[in-house]
This record gives sequence, C-alpha cells and structure tokens, in this order.
Amino acid sequence: MNDVGLNPAAKFEEIFNTYVIGQRAGAENLLEWLRSTDFFTAPASTRFHGAFDGGLVAHSLHVYENLEWQDPVSRAIVALLHDVNKANFYKPKWNNKKVYSSQGSKRDGGGSFDWVQEKGYEIDDQLPYGHGEKSVYLIRKFIGLTDEEALAIRWHMGGFDDAVRGGNSYSVNKTFETYPLAVQLHIADLKATYLNGV
Repeated sequence: MNDVGLNPAAKFEEIFNTYVIGQRAGAENLLEWLRSTDFFTAPASTRFHGAFDGGLVAHSLHVYENLEWQDPVSRAIVALLHDVNKANFYKPKWNNKKVYSSQGSKRDGGGSFDWVQEKGYEIDDQLPYGHGEKSVYLIRKFIGLTDEEALAIRWHMGGFDDAVRGGNSYSVNKTFETYPLAVQLHIADLKATYLNGV
C-alpha cells in the first residue's frame, strides 16, 4: 500500500486540485465547503476503521490508492468523496477505561489497575439522509456527477448498506451489473477498511 503521507489533508487537496478543479464546475466551492467542515479532522468511524482524528481523510486517500479506474477525474471524485456524508457527523466522546498494570492504584478480581480517559466518538447526525445517498446529495450541491459516479458512491457499501440488509438487494445488484466503477469503488473501500485498517 502506498503511504498517504504525513499530511493527508494536503495530499487530498493536491489530488483534488489536479483532477477535479477545472474539470467540474463548482469544484472550488466544494473544496471550500469541505474546509469549513471537520472533514479533514474527523474519524472514519466510531470503532470499525479509522477511528482517530483525521481518519476520514486518511481512509479516503487509501480508497483512492486502491481504486483501479482509468478515468482520473472519476477516480478522484468517487474515491475522495464517497464518505463526504461523514463530515460534521461525529462528535468526541470520552470513555473511562481500566488499564491493568503492576503499578495500578486500584484493585479488583483482574488485578491492579487505574482508570484512564480514552477519546472515542459517537454519531451526531444533523442530516439523517442515509449513507451513500447522503454523499451524493451533498456532492451534487456543488458539482455534477455522471450516473456511474453517482451510483458508485450511492452503493459503495454493497451488501453492508442498510437498504440491502433490509432486503432490498435489487438496486445494488443492478448497479454492480451495469456500472463497473461501482464494483471497483466497493472493492477499494473494502481494501482500505479491512486490509489497510483505515
């Protein structure tokens, strides 16, 4: 896996400026909006992957690196923006955790321990519009998407999407049969999440 670099936000903007700005009307406004949110500092999830400050942009870059697609504009748009729905979506939450060690000041059946505060996250969704569909909705406020780009982003979760788990698999199956970019984005997202751990 290629390294996303020491400054993922700068890497994201470099790719976005190279392949999206100048190619889609409104891209500058989209980037400005992203900067006004917590997109570059937010986690990618509360616990599953990228559950750390900056995890969302790091995950997006890993998806970009994993995505095999010949059109560089579509590749940048779908990979970098597939989880834009997670901007302003999480809020910090502090949890108390027992840390066991021989120097612990307290004791229980497990041994000596101390309580330590650990930063976590919880969902605070101000626009409960779904997952992939919310990303498409937000992106289209600023730039146009091809049908293939929109459907790839909408169904990038594949069988993990709530609609599919609820029994509606027709749409994702039809999308995957019709639009190869959707399949490739789903695979890249799985690789970033499960193989790269971000």
